[in-house]
Amino acid sequence: MRILITGASGQLGHELKSSLESLQCQIGKVDEAYRNAQVDYADHASLDIASLRSVESWFAKHSVYDLIINAASMTNVDGCEKNEAQAYKVNAHGPEYLAAMAKKQGAKFVQVSTDYVFSGTDPAPRTESDQICPVSAYGRSKLAGEFLAQAECERTFIVRTAWLYGSVGKNFVKTMIRLASERHEINVVADQFGNPTSANDLSYEILKLALTDHYGIYHVTNEGWCSWFDFACAVVDGLGIECQKHPLSSAQYKALFPQSADRPHYSALENRHLMTTIGNQMRPWQEALKSFLCNLQKATKS
Repeated sequence: MRILITGASGQLGHELKSSLESLQCQIGKVDEAYRNAQVDYADHASLDIASLRSVESWFAKHSVYDLIINAASMTNVDGCEKNEAQAYKVNAHGPEYLAAMAKKQGAKFVQVSTDYVFSGTDPAPRTESDQICPVSAYGRSKLAGEFLAQAECERTFIVRTAWLYGSVGKNFVKTMIRLASERHEINVVADQFGNPTSANDLSYEILKLALTDHYGIYHVTNEGWCSWFDFACAVVDGLGIECQKHPLSSAQYKALFPQSADRPHYSALENRHLMTTIGNQMRPWQEALKSFLCNLQKATKS
């Protein structure tokens, strides 16, 4: 099997690489079908997915792939709001170019998307068939990427996830640890709700899903939901960091940062399609976070 993973230096790309090399994730073993896989890992320096020329050049220099996983994305929500044109280049046209190459080569294509394709106005977990209505440039650009990828390649899996964290790169968990340790105080929005998700758990389900022919849209998050404030408290309490914890409303946060992009108030996802196809093995978010923090402590001590 020949595989290409873009965004390989990011938190999901890193976990996919670790999973494929060890054939092991925290929630289970990776299928033996991947044991002898030949995998190319591309980061932005080697493959700029927003450039058609860069994409065509990469594929001209490499052998035909059986599977392409696009883990590259412009994920800075406020940055996307300030430069929506660039967000569309990366999050919409990047998947379009890669999916077109997958179609040309007869490969399967996995496009990682987001809970931000929903408006967040309905306080119930969203299923794959629910109405989409993004409220930010980030959400709009990622939704466009979904449409363009599926239009280019019928063998496409759209994997929507949320509140992702992993062992490399920037993420909410690491930010909370830093702020709590340095300032002994955190101020976090308490009226926006979603699913904290381990990149390691997500990589397991992506690799499992990619072995099937059950193409379509999937929600893949850890089970259960909470507010950003709840998530932050679980992080600092889990590590025993003593600090002041202050909940903020979205309005208070907006007053402090008026240029910030709008976020959905309730964007929790339900893994319904996963349950009806390959089965949902995603852990409760509290359990996944506990594992992550435990491994983080071990890595810090070693």
